[in-house]
Amino acid sequence: MIITQESPNQPDVIAMLDRLDTYCGELYPAESNHLMDIGSLMQPGVVFLVARDEHGAAVGCGAYVDRGGYGEVKRMYVDPSVRGQGTGGTLLADIVRRAKQAGLSSLKLETGIHQPQAIGLYARDGFSLCAPFGHYQPDPLSLFMERHL
Repeated sequence: MIITQESPNQPDVIAMLDRLDTYCGELYPAESNHLMDIGSLMQPGVVFLVARDEHGAAVGCGAYVDRGGYGEVKRMYVDPSVRGQGTGGTLLADIVRRAKQAGLSSLKLETGIHQPQAIGLYARDGFSLCAPFGHYQPDPLSLFMERHL
């Protein structure tokens, strides 16, 4: 697996993000989905990473947005065909490494309560529960997590 910073505006990446949108839409109502669209992911301050398998197929993605002192993890997704093989952990480690290199003090994220695998991944990587941050409001379907860098 190779992870590189890429544009999200590529057909295979768009298809992967569409699968993520569908998955989140099945779990949560629209008001509890806080998804960034392709245009937002292409803005300055966003580092968007793609994991590709040995054949070049996009099998995962993740991003962080520089929010001025801290980064917000966004759009983490691993294709079901490769789950359990360490792709998510490798993507998250790369996000952490890049955020540290950028001088950010912490990473924060919002995730849904119906995603135990994601919650477990973040907890194993040192994220702990925190209060809502930025523009987020309390939501019984959301968890907020933070990791100091």
